[in-house]
Amino acid sequence: MRSIVVVSSAIVGVFLLSLPAVAQQKTVRACQAEWRANKDANQARGITEKAYVAQCRTGGTVAAPAQAPAPAPTRTTTPAPAPSAPPPATTAARPATTTPTGANQYTTEGQARMRCLTGTVVWANTNSKIYHFTGYKDYGNTKTGAYMCETDATGQGMRASKNEKHP
Repeated sequence: MRSIVVVSSAIVGVFLLSLPAVAQQKTVRACQAEWRANKDANQARGITEKAYVAQCRTGGTVAAPAQAPAPAPTRTTTPAPAPSAPPPATTAARPATTTPTGANQYTTEGQARMRCLTGTVVWANTNSKIYHFTGYKDYGNTKTGAYMCETDATGQGMRASKNEKHP
């Protein structure tokens, strides 16, 4: 009798876990990582992280909130401020110099972050087979290369730069 109850419970459990709503639901961390990978675009569309995560967890598509049209700009008579130096470049949204051709190679750091949520994202120089960590001068700055997960880079026979420390 006990074995029938155990087998029945196991079958019901497997059935419940195989439901699409349960099996494909993303974690909060995964949804937050997606939002942060496309932060600029999401903010430009007026989507907050909280709203994105809530919609992402339910499995629906995230739409931009309805907004009233912006008022026409008014002309001011104050002089424009003198141009200043451009802000320092960040590597977060910098696309790769060349189009990646290998498996698990991405043109942007955000795409690579989506692939390796908890792993380390590196810039892999595809010619020299050496990868670089974020914060170092060659990260995203070699002539040929792609953003990758560190585990994928080592799996493709690449090695870490000898003068950089793992973050």
